Amino acid sequence: MTASNTVLLAGASGVFGRRITRVLTDHGYVVLGVGRGPGNTVRADLNDRDQLLRAVDGHHADVVVHAATALAKPPMFHRDMAATDKLRTVGMRNLIDAARAVGASRFITESMVFGYGYTDHGAVPLTEDAPWAPRQRDPRVEAHLDAFRTKEELTFGTPGLDGVSLRFGLFYGPGGTEPIVASLRKRMMPAPATKGMVLPWVHLDDAATAVLAAIERGRPGAAYNIADDAPMSFGDEIKMTAAAFGAPKPWRVPVWMFRPMANLYAILHTNVRLNTAKAADEMGWRPRYATSADGLAALVAPVGSAGGSVDARQGGRP
Repeated sequence: MTASNTVLLAGASGVFGRRITRVLTDHGYVVLGVGRGPGNTVRADLNDRDQLLRAVDGHHADVVVHAATALAKPPMFHRDMAATDKLRTVGMRNLIDAARAVGASRFITESMVFGYGYTDHGAVPLTEDAPWAPRQRDPRVEAHLDAFRTKEELTFGTPGLDGVSLRFGLFYGPGGTEPIVASLRKRMMPAPATKGMVLPWVHLDDAATAVLAAIERGRPGAAYNIADDAPMSFGDEIKMTAAAFGAPKPWRVPVWMFRPMANLYAILHTNVRLNTAKAADEMGWRPRYATSADGLAALVAPVGSAGGSVDARQGGRP
């Protein structure tokens, strides 16, 4: 099977992968999904090298995108990240071999802001020149950061592949926000009182257009911060989501109450802003939704409105 402008997409059946597929196909790309699920063109486990290489045999792709995770729900505990960490290390190495096998010349990696470290980075937005976090004393946190480092090292260090890494803020949007809303309606989602601690956010559709921009205009060997223009605390994002969807107002709770949920606790102690000027200057990428308020308003807007979405309060998809 050969086709020009063909993309082999790991994670195509996931929440983010479905948005990427939609954007790429709308722009004339042929997308070959690779993964274990029945919705994939190439059925294989990324962590099984032999199976993966057998599955891609006979296929051609110009670009490979690694957007696969194993997260079915927000990762509250460190153990919730183990399978995704493996996809970022073992799965990444195998996908690099698959990229060579299908003749790809470009490789796009989904990364995240937490590669900079789960700490207070201050008020100045980080550029891509900021170093990835150093080795951590806590082996559970180090496992996550090692996965981020490994994924980027392989992206940039594989001969014959023009690698680009996209360092995303936290996702929200179609398929990602609805489970949170469901919890809010059941009054099972409190708003942590993270005073002064903000995180970058990005709508899933904007994140998907960043993948397109990276394929077409990303500079080989470059990393790009991808986020909207309005960093916000985790608690404020939860409250804004509840207000947008007409859910009960979540109660505020002190951060120390989340200590048993160790991974979430680490996230809540992260304060970071991202400078996205490089993505704008080099790839021409800007978010359609400059703030979470804009994105959430579009998500709940009826079809045919200015937001161009559907009423996600009824479980719809744009």
